[in-house]
Amino acid sequence: MQRLSTRNAGFAADFAALLDQARETTETVGPQVAAIIDDVRKRGDAAVCDYTSRFDRVSMTADRLAVTPAEIAAAKAAIAPDLMAALDLAATRIEAFHRAQMPADLVMTDAAGYRLGMRWSALDAVGLYVPGGKAAYPSSVLMNAIPAKVAGVDRIAICVPAPDGVLNPLVLAAADRAGVTEIYRVGGAQAVAALAYGTATIPAVDRIVGPGNAYVAEAKRQVFGRVGIDGIAGPSEVVVVADAANDPAHVAMDLLAQAEHDESAQSILITDDAAFADAVAAAVTEALKTLPRAAIAQASWDRHGAILLVADWSEAASLVNRLAPEHLQVMLAGPQHFFAQVRHAGAAFLGRFVPEAVGDYVAGPNHVLPTGRTARFASGLSVFDFIKRTTWVEGDAAALAAVGPAAVRLAETEGLTAHAQSIAMRLQD
Repeated sequence: MQRLSTRNAGFAADFAALLDQARETTETVGPQVAAIIDDVRKRGDAAVCDYTSRFDRVSMTADRLAVTPAEIAAAKAAIAPDLMAALDLAATRIEAFHRAQMPADLVMTDAAGYRLGMRWSALDAVGLYVPGGKAAYPSSVLMNAIPAKVAGVDRIAICVPAPDGVLNPLVLAAADRAGVTEIYRVGGAQAVAALAYGTATIPAVDRIVGPGNAYVAEAKRQVFGRVGIDGIAGPSEVVVVADAANDPAHVAMDLLAQAEHDESAQSILITDDAAFADAVAAAVTEALKTLPRAAIAQASWDRHGAILLVADWSEAASLVNRLAPEHLQVMLAGPQHFFAQVRHAGAAFLGRFVPEAVGDYVAGPNHVLPTGRTARFASGLSVFDFIKRTTWVEGDAAALAAVGPAAVRLAETEGLTAHAQSIAMRLQD
């Protein structure tokens, strides 16, 4: 874990090195992924089954790719009632927040007499990738599927790997609760290829969303253009801005909540109090003794963790904007004042009683967020990822007479004679 202070002469260089720290995988998987995608395009289900059998250590045939309604019902029956109630509460809150995002169509009449508009419509089909390796995340099913359902997508397909043939029952229950129409027990680059190009069993979709490992990320990169994607997800990250009025143990656990995701995750504390920074660092050491995923969290904290000591909160806001974190916790009195200075963050959690973890499950806003400083130009998943805009123009001869001559002049200047004539002929008539 690094300790940096803005008061030190070498801070600028040290902070630049922190920003440039490589947390993404350095493994080159492009050629392997390209080969898998090409094989799935050529052999369809047969290729998908071969790769699934090899990578997930389970004998797979095309007739077993799709999860059956009976399997979903059995999974739901095996889940404790209080856990199902928690899942339903999360789904209800996520749905309410995303329903409030839905935009209205636009219609206007301009001075020339043209009626102009913009109409929103849902995608026909989307594919959701759900990780199933180190951990299974039913919450990610809700976060990916519910916005698509709210947007009005008719066909929602999920691909989730089943290592050793095992599927998490709560993942199936979450998919059912979120309105998923198809579930396939397949993961990796072969799942992305199947969703993008289609097979006899897995029809193609229009957009693929959801995080995955290096192979999944590279596959999404390679099929982009054939289908839309949400982005390329990287390791998770959090920046916690906190003063000495906070409990160091709370802040330590907030930092470790991200660190336990992955050895490449990053947790950063920004504070104005050196003694508080020491107390948080000590609390992290103590908390690591109690976590089942301590080895992962320890590796993340050792390799990528940082504590930044600042002179004032304006300086802290400037650092946050340069970090552009996936998650930002503002644990200050009057957090909105600080948040007003923040331009770049995937999602913000304001106040001492809003740990980022509540946003992972039940707050309502989406937890699928831009990582790796891409919050400078990207946003979290929303209904807007599952709808598209179509603009339209309607008018009569009088409207064309008002604006057409200018269009003719511009077309002629560009040397596009047919463009100019298609307008001029109507003006002459």
